[in-house]
Amino acid sequence: MSKIEKALNKARGMGGLRVISSQPPHVEEQLTSNLPATTGVTALIEQRAGTSQAIARMREKSPLSKNVLAQQRIIHPELGENEIVRAFREIRTKILQKSQGRNCVIMVTSVAGGGGSSFVTLNLGVAFSFDAGKTALLLDCNFKNPSLHRLFSPGTYHGLTDYLEHPDMDVTEIIHPVGIERLRIIPSGGRREISAEYFTSAKMNQMLDGIKQRYRERYIILDAPPMTESADTQILAELCDYVVLVVPYGRMMDSQIETCVKAVGEKKLLGIVFNNEPAPPPFRWRSILNPFVALRDILFHPVQSKPEHAK
Repeated sequence: MSKIEKALNKARGMGGLRVISSQPPHVEEQLTSNLPATTGVTALIEQRAGTSQAIARMREKSPLSKNVLAQQRIIHPELGENEIVRAFREIRTKILQKSQGRNCVIMVTSVAGGGGSSFVTLNLGVAFSFDAGKTALLLDCNFKNPSLHRLFSPGTYHGLTDYLEHPDMDVTEIIHPVGIERLRIIPSGGRREISAEYFTSAKMNQMLDGIKQRYRERYIILDAPPMTESADTQILAELCDYVVLVVPYGRMMDSQIETCVKAVGEKKLLGIVFNNEPAPPPFRWRSILNPFVALRDILFHPVQSKPEHAK
């Protein structure tokens, strides 16, 4: 039985969320272990000071209300131990473990259209912003079917396509607040048919690397097109540190999932999100009391690498 088949069988039988182990206790030691002994403390103090100033500049004057957050299916701290909140915190923890606490670039994609990758991208970014010491930047790379711009107030906003087409445009012109503390979004920009060459441009690579190096507390999350519908996704995967694959529960064949897993590769594939897992009948009354829970149910299955002798 393949790993994907095992994952699907677990998803069908659990009726809940798989709990991921907590963050390692010595992440800060890992962050400073590579610094020279004479400069480690000074560098850490300077880094913290710069991080605090950057985060302070991201305070929202007009944060989104709870009603708007609920309408947009966005998690928030007041939901407490809500299953959806817990699930995204667990995915965030898995990323922190894998990256050893360092910021990174994460691509979220789905097997097919309508799989919920934008929902996962947005709420994963919000989960990072829950931590007062971290920020998140979301990039809408799904040019044919963008969605992250729905959080913006009416108006015209520069986005990723505008930046890639205009050599003189600065990246700060396309980073926009959306009313959520420590969260910023780069929209797709002008809607158009775009070839994969845009993502192979040096400017795209330099932008991601520049943001990653400049804002050490910032986690960059790309909302990518479905893997089975766009060649762009494979190119974007090469620019990222990790990939999260979203599978709409009960809609995909195991062979389709296997194909996507192989295309990404085990080294970059962080895990699989099973989206819209049906709730067990005895607990459906909870959906009435908490309509937010009824919107989406997800299961995160971390991908385990095979032992060397098994490869």
